[in-house]
Amino acid sequence: MDPAPATAELLARLDRVLGEDIRPLEADLLQRGPETVDASLMQLRREHRARGLWNFQLPQHLDGVGLSLSEFAHVSERLGQSPLAHAAFNCQAPDAGNMEILERQAAPAQKERFLLPLARGEIRSCFAMTEPEHAGSNPVWMSTSASRQGSGWLLNGHKWFVTGAHGADFALVMAITDPDAPRHDRASQFLVPMDTPGVDHVRRIRIMGEEGSGWFSHSELRFRDVELPADALLGSRGAGFRVAQERLGPGRIHHCMRWLGICRRALDMMAAHGASREVAPGRTLGTRQSFQHALAELEATVAGARLLVLDTARQIERQGHAELRSRISMIKFHTAGVLQNVVDAAIQAMGAAGVSDDHVLSWWYRHERCARIYDGTDEVHKTVVARDLLARHGLQVGF
Repeated sequence: MDPAPATAELLARLDRVLGEDIRPLEADLLQRGPETVDASLMQLRREHRARGLWNFQLPQHLDGVGLSLSEFAHVSERLGQSPLAHAAFNCQAPDAGNMEILERQAAPAQKERFLLPLARGEIRSCFAMTEPEHAGSNPVWMSTSASRQGSGWLLNGHKWFVTGAHGADFALVMAITDPDAPRHDRASQFLVPMDTPGVDHVRRIRIMGEEGSGWFSHSELRFRDVELPADALLGSRGAGFRVAQERLGPGRIHHCMRWLGICRRALDMMAAHGASREVAPGRTLGTRQSFQHALAELEATVAGARLLVLDTARQIERQGHAELRSRISMIKFHTAGVLQNVVDAAIQAMGAAGVSDDHVLSWWYRHERCARIYDGTDEVHKTVVARDLLARHGLQVGF
């Protein structure tokens, strides 16, 4: 499943930018923290926007390139090879998914206020759905509520693991508006400026010893009697769950291809280390059969996962994400597992150097362990796939 010639040309341009401008910033990211690369990253963002390397996933009228889902899948794979690359082109989560949803769901005035500056890279956003009091793998079970107050809304609730909330200008917040409705019609989504009275950024949650900042952080938020106008509602009342699924379906393609980009670089690092690391006079690690077999098996596994994800992207383009729920669940848990195995194997092959912050592997080991948890745990997605398979043979199984 090779990309079209135009996409291949774009990927070649991205390879040059990655090698010349982005990877050199990684040493500061790893050794000194995200804040130390902010100025350089912002300069790259300005340059990339001026050169048309910007918003690959958005249409041209939103300052984007207008790539299809499958075309952007190839781009996301390439950008995944550096922790900084998606942000350098305004394709970072959660902003990329938020922009896609705003384009489809927002009213004209909402687009003017939130989408256009987000697409220009002038502001950042976040997506608040998961709550500490409830299982994050069940997105229809939450306590955050928005009740009618006059012509507007009164928002109260508690969210956490809100990626990118630190420094964000607004949040998309999922809240229960119709508690007595069927479970998939109970919630709505709201556009909430972060400087609204009652919005409390409690903390950046420390993840394996790191607090992070900006794009590289996850926050806890509280909403205490937050007064919202009527036009804060995104989409229709009671459609919050459907809007979230519309965001998460294609978003899992983005995630999976980014993970496969990580796998590609990790395997290349592992192979390069095997070719050069002497384990005995005149003998490198790569001459060991156990190393060769491990490398070959990982390469085959990554290749298989890649074909599965790209095929799913093409099917989504033809059928829509709603018809491919089981396949989307399959690529999510499978690719997340491949990612973890590849990064772990690369660290093992590189020995002590692999766990040091001299290399990007340690960053991915810490930051990407959540791949098997966020956007639905492995166990939930496996249940979806198994349930659908069993239903074909007459056994109906609920969660």
